Amino acid sequence: MAAASNPGVADIKPEAILYALSDPERVAIYAKLAGASSGGTCSALADLGDRVIPKSSLSNHFKVLRESGLVLSERQGVEMRNQTRCTELDKRFPGLIRAILTAYGQLPGQPKTD
Repeated sequence: MAAASNPGVADIKPEAILYALSDPERVAIYAKLAGASSGGTCSALADLGDRVIPKSSLSNHFKVLRESGLVLSERQGVEMRNQTRCTELDKRFPGLIRAILTAYGQLPGQPKTD
């Protein structure tokens, strides 16, 4: 199996971030991952509360998040361990991720609005 391709911080484009976070499921996955203290595996993030994302869809969502530079993925055995790059991204694009997550009502620790 090929190693995950994680772009360097200098290679991350804002349009890739906007595309990746244009999907509400990816936003929910990213917010859940950002709220986790130590990252998470794809399968651990499949449950979004009201529904479970199929493994094939989840893999595709993580591929988009990884290729956009939003997450770092590292293979550990048969699992992929994922971590957000919030600190790096906030230095490169101050306030962008926070604004997007806030707009979706998905900022970790923020009350959900319906």
